[in-house]
Amino acid sequence: MSDSFKSGEAGRAYGGPMSARFDAIGLVVSDMGASVAFYRRLRFAFPEGSEDQGHAEAELPGGLRLLLDTEEVVRSFRTGWEPPSGEGRVSLALRCDSPAEVDSLYEELVASGCRSELKPWDAVWGQRYATVLDPDGNGIDLFAPLAAVRGPSGGSNRD
Repeated sequence: MSDSFKSGEAGRAYGGPMSARFDAIGLVVSDMGASVAFYRRLRFAFPEGSEDQGHAEAELPGGLRLLLDTEEVVRSFRTGWEPPSGEGRVSLALRCDSPAEVDSLYEELVASGCRSELKPWDAVWGQRYATVLDPDGNGIDLFAPLAAVRGPSGGSNRD
């Protein structure tokens, strides 16, 4: 553990205050049109015309952004870059307002041609949970808290 953590001092462990902050999630996509259409179904607000660009951004609640770049754009600054083999290695988790919304959004996405990874189910950790895959095979987890679950001591366990 760093000394600054143990002492409770503000700032970075080895130097001045840290100015870097989490700002965006970036994904490399094979087909920008298919990816923009997929994420728009999940209510991500990509600007009109994004499907025809090599780079697209959608603002997320809380100020974060989802960035999409085509493989060609990535190769323009990383010569020789190749996508990883197999399915995607990233997953995004989207919290829904209710278990019913998990089910309806899952059904809407699968009906529109999205691949299902995991049908909706009531997880032992107290959530309604499902997973679909985006066009590049990245997992998109849909979840919502179930009603309060009583633990062995009678207390309530919620997410």
